[in-house]
Amino acid sequence: MKTDIEIARSIELRKIKQVAQAYDIPVEEIQNYGRYIAKVPHTLIDEEKVKKSNLILVTAITPTKAGIGKTTVSIGLALGLNRIGRKAICALREPSLGPCFGMKGGAAGGGYAQVLPMDKINLHFTGDFHAITSAHNMIAALLDNYMYQNRDSGFALKEVLWNRVLDVNDRGLRYIVTGLGGKSNGIVRESGFDITPASEIMAILCLAKDEDDLRRRIENILLGFTIDNKPFTVKDLGVAGAITVLLKDAISPNLVQTAEHTAAFVHGGPFANIAHGCNSVLATKLAMTFGDYVITEAGFGADLGAEKFYDIKCRKTGLQPKLTVIVATAQGLKMHGGVALEEIKEPNADGLRKGLDNLDKHIRNLQSFGQTVVVAFNRYATDTDEEIELVRAHCEANGIGFAVNNAFTQGGEGAVELANLVVKTIDEKPSQPLRFAYEDTDSIEEKISGIACRLYGAGSVTYSTLAKRKIKMAEALGYDKFPVCIAKTQYSFSTDPKQYGVAEGFDFHVRDIVLNGGAEMLVIVAGDIMRMPGLPKEPQALRIDIVNGEIEGLS
Repeated sequence: MKTDIEIARSIELRKIKQVAQAYDIPVEEIQNYGRYIAKVPHTLIDEEKVKKSNLILVTAITPTKAGIGKTTVSIGLALGLNRIGRKAICALREPSLGPCFGMKGGAAGGGYAQVLPMDKINLHFTGDFHAITSAHNMIAALLDNYMYQNRDSGFALKEVLWNRVLDVNDRGLRYIVTGLGGKSNGIVRESGFDITPASEIMAILCLAKDEDDLRRRIENILLGFTIDNKPFTVKDLGVAGAITVLLKDAISPNLVQTAEHTAAFVHGGPFANIAHGCNSVLATKLAMTFGDYVITEAGFGADLGAEKFYDIKCRKTGLQPKLTVIVATAQGLKMHGGVALEEIKEPNADGLRKGLDNLDKHIRNLQSFGQTVVVAFNRYATDTDEEIELVRAHCEANGIGFAVNNAFTQGGEGAVELANLVVKTIDEKPSQPLRFAYEDTDSIEEKISGIACRLYGAGSVTYSTLAKRKIKMAEALGYDKFPVCIAKTQYSFSTDPKQYGVAEGFDFHVRDIVLNGGAEMLVIVAGDIMRMPGLPKEPQALRIDIVNGEIEGLS
């Protein structure tokens, strides 16, 4: 079979205004970025139409290094729905350069279920990530300058909470010292870099409801504490207007097309293992304004992305998904059933059956939020009919809808079974109103244990001295009313990435808490998770090149 990028190049794209016209998006309102990409202003959102649209969340079992294909299923479902005469739109996250050049090589779907033009989407796209990186680092530079220029008048921060960001995996920048080389080079202090998807600016952009809300949130970013223990924010720095200017274009969602020319909004890109893992609220609502069915995804497994989608994004916006689709693969299930990575492509009914415990736990968790759940089995070439029927029978015995997704090889036609299941389920048994994992009025510790113990399966929650201090700081600032955003490994329910399947009774250790006053959430850093990833021994960058004018290695 052709590679993803070969398939992408073989498809003749429609001009983006034609795509917009097919969905009644006013072409005079959009701003073209070349022929096939456009920015769409959020002012076109119609809240009455949003209420009538059917929102569908796509999530997954706990991911493995073999991959799950959640984005491929999301795009495939949109294609399948359009094939059966439904007006469907995707709302997806933007890829990050870090994973693209590190592990993945791309994150725009796969096979015949892609968003296009995939090379531009996977690379610089419309510059949203660069704008976020620049805005974040502009605050850092202005803060350093403020401390430098006012040091002789007695101003100082006893604690600076604002690091820098870069959209590149670079472990060497996790902890740094700035201001070396003499007095004129600034104030010597310890600092560090996070990856751009972990930036609070990214979270703010994805949660803001309009430009005014964007500015308000930027003003509320907590930068540190003064020597007399008072919080110091971007509002105190006086530069919220300048930072908003840098994000003026980035706030508008990006319109692209699928491999079958249906519309897709791709906007924002927080990771779900270190941030809240959802595309922007504005992109979701724009899609719901112009689509009768809207498919969105939340990153990594349901314990991370789906939980945050409900407890953060939906809690703050009132969005109510009609259905949640959970993606499973034979290879992923076998790995969770104890089969070695190098053997998961071989038939192994016993390993597959044991791995179903992971799927079942995720389904129970999703149902606890009031969600109706169906399973999308994302088929790989090595899967056997016997394996598929084993999973189908298990789901049907437990009253869970099941469909095979073949969109990777067949496009929309390969997702018709899934599309029909989704429509039938929404018509006959839509999800109940959301029930959250915790209440706004719960204490920070109660919110964390509500997720760690009830959803992950932890037996206890412990806190470092630093985390305990951060809890007291959050309570003093009134941040204890914020939702929590847990940063942990994506490969396990626990904080141990090697503990596959279903983890139970483990200790959930909170190492740090990041106070996001602008994004209005507390990032709970658990285990050994890093907010700046490293590169593997053989990064995907070794395989990315230009050959005869064509990009290779993006997949």
